[in-house]
Amino acid sequence: MSEHLFSALRRWPDIEAPNLFAVDASDRLILDEAESQLADIQPGELVIMGDNYGALTLGAAALHGCTGIRVFQDSLVGELALASNAGDLADRYRTHTLDRALLADARLVLLQLPRSLAELDEWAQAIARFAAPDVTVIAGGRIKHMTLAMNEVLVRSFDVVNVGRARQKSRTLTAMGARRSLERPRYPATSVLREPEIPVVELAVSAHGGAFAGATLDIGTRFLLTFLPEMKSDAASAIDLGSGTGVLAASLALARPDLHVVAIDQSTAAVASTRETANANGVGARIDAFREDALTERPTASADLIVCNPPFHSGATVHAAVALRMLADARRVLKPGGELWVVFNTYLGYRDYLNRTVGPTRQAGRNSKFTVAVSVRA
Repeated sequence: MSEHLFSALRRWPDIEAPNLFAVDASDRLILDEAESQLADIQPGELVIMGDNYGALTLGAAALHGCTGIRVFQDSLVGELALASNAGDLADRYRTHTLDRALLADARLVLLQLPRSLAELDEWAQAIARFAAPDVTVIAGGRIKHMTLAMNEVLVRSFDVVNVGRARQKSRTLTAMGARRSLERPRYPATSVLREPEIPVVELAVSAHGGAFAGATLDIGTRFLLTFLPEMKSDAASAIDLGSGTGVLAASLALARPDLHVVAIDQSTAAVASTRETANANGVGARIDAFREDALTERPTASADLIVCNPPFHSGATVHAAVALRMLADARRVLKPGGELWVVFNTYLGYRDYLNRTVGPTRQAGRNSKFTVAVSVRA
């Protein structure tokens, strides 16, 4: 039964390839470690966080009869994959944001460990604050992506953290004894950037745990910002594709008072961070942040300018196709004469792809690590 269920799962709409799978050994291990608790859990007492493509949620529903499952997935792609895979089990769960409604009175939390320690810290603190006092957290992952620092992060929010035995290169951490401290939430983290690449004296940045680079300026964005004065000068509308904490969106809005910016990211943490960064810098009225899957929801010929510092991984999967999938629809969304500015690791060689799919592309700049390319929609 379990293998039939798991073999039917797909990664779609995420990238799919023969060597990429929608379920791994850590999903199976988490469910096995939780078997006794799942047998006793009552409807509405189970929460699942970070489910990649639905294996944990649908496994709990199909194999253990769980109902009223509350699910949080930071990734919209993961959320869409779960919905696509759910079939007749769609009524067994409901998606939530990371808040009290997700975790109130939860007695068991199954969790795929995120790679970011800050993201894990924000999740753990939320569980400790909102879940039932006797909540048990069973968190798992692939050993190659786990570090001892994860144990230390969990200890900040729980009295007991037990390390499980390894199986098939996976391991679980079980946390109990929620520390219901009265300290303020540690996220979003905030900082003030004073960098020569930023078009203002200082830029306030807000970052939730799952937002890429946190409340700092990552080196790819730093390089792309140096080309801001060269970007389409008469642009009235722009898209920050993969907005992260909103540094690019806020910088564009601050540098160009007549510009309206749409910021897009598939991460809940990133969209919240972008909105908070925009408001902190007084440009919230000119930046609209949306949780969307790449450019699929954007109208045709709706943007004069698109800027993008794309990821090179989806979760733990490093694959060049992740960025290409994001950029695939840029030609449709750009107005004729519109510009797409992209920064990428030089070795990835995206220029030929951009020439074929968007329009004439030139190298605007290159340093020891990154290339910035600009494509013009014919």
